[in-house]
Amino acid sequence: MVSRDEALPGRPTPVAGPPARHLVLDTPPGGPLPAGTQVLYLAAGCFWGVERIYWRLPGVVSTAVGYLGGFTPNPTYEETCTGRTGHTEAVLVAYDPAAVDAETLLKTFWENHDPTTANRQGNDVGTQYRSGIYWTTDEQRRAAEATRDAFGEVLASHGHGPISTEIRPYDATADDDGAGPFYFAEGYHQQYLHTNPNGYCNHGPNGLSCPTGLLSKDGVPAQVDVEPPTRA
Repeated sequence: MVSRDEALPGRPTPVAGPPARHLVLDTPPGGPLPAGTQVLYLAAGCFWGVERIYWRLPGVVSTAVGYLGGFTPNPTYEETCTGRTGHTEAVLVAYDPAAVDAETLLKTFWENHDPTTANRQGNDVGTQYRSGIYWTTDEQRRAAEATRDAFGEVLASHGHGPISTEIRPYDATADDDGAGPFYFAEGYHQQYLHTNPNGYCNHGPNGLSCPTGLLSKDGVPAQVDVEPPTRA
């Protein structure tokens, strides 16, 4: 991982603004979004395939791809791909919490990439492909931690190594603890697999199932027994 002092200098102005409309969901990813909409940021390798997974999920209001968790201000795609900005390719997931909860969003996250390979997804290698969850609410944090622990047991029971996914609060001021801000990627990356349906995609079910029912209705860890994990 590049250090702050070693990172590329970037620029003071954005290379891309938020898309005016989502090409599939017809919503403005940069807002305004319906009242009550919540946002969760997820990184699981190349953002093209991850975004498509989430725009198909019921309850998701909008999505967008961008760069998150690094040091370089307003990076370009080419800069991010060098690994010298510190960013990971991330997806903004805006959702209606009355229609889908954070636990369901994270179940989808764990089941559609390999969270044990640090800085790598298949043939995509580098810190820009690292796995990450960047939460904006306390319920999201609890869900991230609970599903990580539960899915870690599933992985171990099938002979896999520990989870390397980073879990950090999203903080648009980019302090030492928080990950942010989220920089929107260039326009041709947004909903890429909608405009290029035969384009590159390195995502799909990993064959394992993440337990659910880990949080109670008020978002705190539930005292429940989880069935022994089995393959999906």
